[in-house]
Amino acid sequence: MNKSMLVGTVLGAVAVTAGGAVATYNLVSGPEYAEVLAVEPVKETVKTPREVCKDVAVTRQKPVQDQHKIAGTAIGAVVGGLLGNQVGGGTGKKIATVAGAVGGGYAGNKVQGSMQANDTYTTTETRCNTVTDTSDKLVGYDVKYQLDGKVAQVRMQRDPGARIPVKDGQLVLVEAAQ
Repeated sequence: MNKSMLVGTVLGAVAVTAGGAVATYNLVSGPEYAEVLAVEPVKETVKTPREVCKDVAVTRQKPVQDQHKIAGTAIGAVVGGLLGNQVGGGTGKKIATVAGAVGGGYAGNKVQGSMQANDTYTTTETRCNTVTDTSDKLVGYDVKYQLDGKVAQVRMQRDPGARIPVKDGQLVLVEAAQ
C-alpha cells in the first residue's frame, strides 16, 4: 500500500467518524428551537392617585353688626308712627299711630334683614380633591409552545417571535448579555 492511499484512507475514516458524531449529537441533543404556538401579552392595571386643585369664587355674607335688626325695627316704628299719626283724629289718631308704629317696626325689621342678607363679599378659595388615573402596564407574555411533541406554556419578559431557543433540552428564556 502506498503512502498517499494510506493517508486518504485515514482522512476518510476521520471524516466519516466526525460526520457520524455530529449526526449523533444532533439526534441526542434534541431540537435547537421550540415552536411558538401563541403569544398573549399580560397587562396589569396601575392606579395612580393624584390631587387636583382649582380656585373657586366663594360668596360669603358679611358679618352682621345688628343681629336682632334693632335699628331697622326702631326706624321703621318711628316712621310708621309718624305716618299713622297723620291719619284720623282723637282716639282713631292714637290707634293709627300705634298701628303705624307696629307696622313700620315690622317693615323696618324685614327691610334691614333683606339688606343684611344682600351684604356679601366674594373671595377666591382653593378646593382640592383626589382623582385616580388608571393605566395598563405590560408585565410579560404568556407563551404557548411545542417542544418534542409536547405543548406547554411559559411566561416570558419579551415576545419570543416564532420560536424559542433550546439548550440541553431546556428553553433559553433570557437573552445572553452582550
